[in-house]
Amino acid sequence: MFLSSCISHPLISPKISHFGQPSNLRRNVEVDKRFTSALETRSTDQPSQQARIGAGLLGEWSFARGTRLVIRPKVSTFIPFRKSFEVQASWLTTSQIASNMFTLGTAAVLPFYTLMVFAPKAELTKKTMESGVPFIVLGLIYAYLLYLSWTPETLRLMFASKYLLPELSGMAKMFSSEMTLASAWIHLLAVDLFAARQVFHDGLQNQIETRHSVSLCLLFCPIGIVTHFVTKALAETAAGDRHRMH
Repeated sequence: MFLSSCISHPLISPKISHFGQPSNLRRNVEVDKRFTSALETRSTDQPSQQARIGAGLLGEWSFARGTRLVIRPKVSTFIPFRKSFEVQASWLTTSQIASNMFTLGTAAVLPFYTLMVFAPKAELTKKTMESGVPFIVLGLIYAYLLYLSWTPETLRLMFASKYLLPELSGMAKMFSSEMTLASAWIHLLAVDLFAARQVFHDGLQNQIETRHSVSLCLLFCPIGIVTHFVTKALAETAAGDRHRMH
């Protein structure tokens, strides 16, 4: 504050008493306080330019008084942290959720294909494939991914043509999203597993080999279905030939 007084009032030189203390220190401090208060009041009434020169150093320029420097203590302001009350679906990113659901869905269907291919006549396989639990689980995963991937533009991209039919360009743009692509993959897994189960049950009822068809249904479901019908037709033809021979 003594330095502030010297800068603000260069014509006033403090006198040192015989006790070694500035005799005008208290008076200069009071003058500095009055000047600072007047400066703050004047800044709202008269046009002036203020700039922060350093920590606690304020510079002011005006036409009436020229340039003055006033040293002020820097006061730190503490702003309390406010917690956000937004409900978040997950701490994971969209890409991580899509990747995890993609892996989970793929791993979930593999045991059922394994049973149908390597133990088609086992009681465990028959009871397992009669259950609807795997389709319910895949359906819930698909619904969750569909909810996360849905945007206001989804319907517009799905029915982009003037006849309200899907277009290849719109579908390509829609599937550029990882979340949408993951939901489509879960959709395919559920449909493929359902088709493979139908092929498996039909093979058991008609005593037809289905392991090759079931294996193709995992990744190439339409080819697996065609293979099953071809196999079934060949088996019926062979059975008819044997019946005529007898």
